Amino acid sequence: MAADLWTALFIAVLAAFVGYEVISRVPVLLHTPLMSGSNFIHGIVLVGAIVALGLATSPLERAIGLVAVIMGAMNVTGGYVVTERILAMFDRSKPKGGPK
Repeated sequence: MAADLWTALFIAVLAAFVGYEVISRVPVLLHTPLMSGSNFIHGIVLVGAIVALGLATSPLERAIGLVAVIMGAMNVTGGYVVTERILAMFDRSKPKGGPK
């Protein structure tokens, strides 16, 4: 049991480091398309969290599932808000410099 915990912790830490290194090397021009693609993946993660919550049997599993659903929903929502703001910066229909 303890070996499984250490293995899971090792994988989570390794994934965090690898994810940071990969994302830090993405050119600025590709951030908006990659953000939209990652929102799609986060939506799938949210569906997985909902399914896991639905299959939970113990109170601890339900609590972890609920936290996963809440955090997944916040991640998806925040990703779409940020993508919308980034795309608004490139909107050419608005005049530059604001009202004069």
